[in-house]
Amino acid sequence: MPGTVLTEELEISHGGTGGGAGDGRGDDSSGRGGGSPSELPTRIYQTGVWLALAAIVMFFMALVSAYIVRKGLTDWRTLTLPKILWLNTAVLIASSITLERARHAFTHDNESGFRLWWSITTALGFCFLAGQYVAWRQLAASGFYLATNASSSFFYVLTAAHAVHLLGGIAALLYVLIRGWAHLRRRNGIGAEVAGVYWHFMDGLWVFLLLVLQMGR
Repeated sequence: MPGTVLTEELEISHGGTGGGAGDGRGDDSSGRGGGSPSELPTRIYQTGVWLALAAIVMFFMALVSAYIVRKGLTDWRTLTLPKILWLNTAVLIASSITLERARHAFTHDNESGFRLWWSITTALGFCFLAGQYVAWRQLAASGFYLATNASSSFFYVLTAAHAVHLLGGIAALLYVLIRGWAHLRRRNGIGAEVAGVYWHFMDGLWVFLLLVLQMGR
């Protein structure tokens, strides 16, 4: 009888019977059963970026609506858009292409390729901002300043607001770029994914704004 009790206690302590099985299930529920620890942050980041993009859409839709209404008044002055804006657009579209190349390299565990294409994307972002500054200088040289007319005011406000938001995208690109490769892989590239979604959105938003400005001349 004492031997039987001792045997049962040894089996329980080694997880051979009910108590050990319960512990095993408990460990599983903390890992896979209750959801992977890496899945919850992913959903949080994805939800966060989409909420941020929704807020940005509402902000720019309000500006565009005001632009359309103001353009209908008689004192609107025709504004000739600087030609460099089209070059800037091509640069930004190219940055979306290079970003996708970087993400492709990441999925194939190619660190050097990822960092190369991600760096090119970041550099193209800076080139776009530099090109926007040149456009503002060209517009000022032709006599259109922020307070010259409602048309020039809206041009500066819309392009500057986009540039500020794009600068936030560049900060996100730089953050991903300086992270260690092991960290990026361990997080399943969630940082690169979120930054990529935001960057593509900024690209599409700029194309939309340029078309609005072009048709609103």
